[in-house]
Amino acid sequence: MRLCMFTPTELALERGWPGRIDGDWVVQLAAQTLEAFFSGGGKAREHNVYPIADIALRAPVLRPPSIRVFENEEVFAFANTASIYGPEDEVPAPAPAGARFCVAAVIGADESIGGYTLVNDWHAPSLAAPKDADFAISVGPWIATDHEPEFDFEASKEIAARNTRLRAGDLLVAPPFATAVGEATVAGLGTLRALTSSEASPAS
Repeated sequence: MRLCMFTPTELALERGWPGRIDGDWVVQLAAQTLEAFFSGGGKAREHNVYPIADIALRAPVLRPPSIRVFENEEVFAFANTASIYGPEDEVPAPAPAGARFCVAAVIGADESIGGYTLVNDWHAPSLAAPKDADFAISVGPWIATDHEPEFDFEASKEIAARNTRLRAGDLLVAPPFATAVGEATVAGLGTLRALTSSEASPAS
C-alpha cells in the first residue's frame, strides 16, 4: 500500500490530507495526518477520490517527532525536525548544495515500522558542521508499507529505541545510496527530486 499527504491543486492547504494511492487515483482518508492514521491501527474511513494528476504531493510526514540519520546500523546523529520539505518543493539551500538520497523507515503504531519513504538529506559543503546539514530534508513522495529494504532497519530501530520510546512519524534514515544527482528513483518508493530555489525555472 502507498500512503501520502496530498492537496487538490485547486485548494490552498498548507498541510494537506492523508490519502491512499490506488493506481491513477488518490483516496482521501479520514485522519488528520499519516501519523494519526498509523496510531489508529492503519484504519480510517475513506472519503473523496481524486485523479492523481489533479493533486500535489506533500511530505508524508511534515513534522516528525525525531529524525535519526544512521551512518551504519548502530551509529546515528539527530537531524533538524523543523527543516522538512515535500517531494515537489524547491529548497532554499545555501549554494552550493548537494543531494544525499536515502531510504528511511517511518515509525508507525506501537513503535513498529509502518513503512518506508525516500529522503534527501541535503548537504552544503561550504558550511561548517553541523550547519552544513541543518537546513533541509526532503521527504516523499509517499510511504510504501510493503517495501523490502536492503538496510537492516529492525536492528537500527532497536538501537534507536534503547532507553527511550519511538513515536509515530519518527524517521530512521539509512546511509545514502546516491549523491550529487538531480533525482533518485527506488522501485516501489517512487522518485524524489533535488531542486533548489536557485535551480528552479524563472516565473514567466
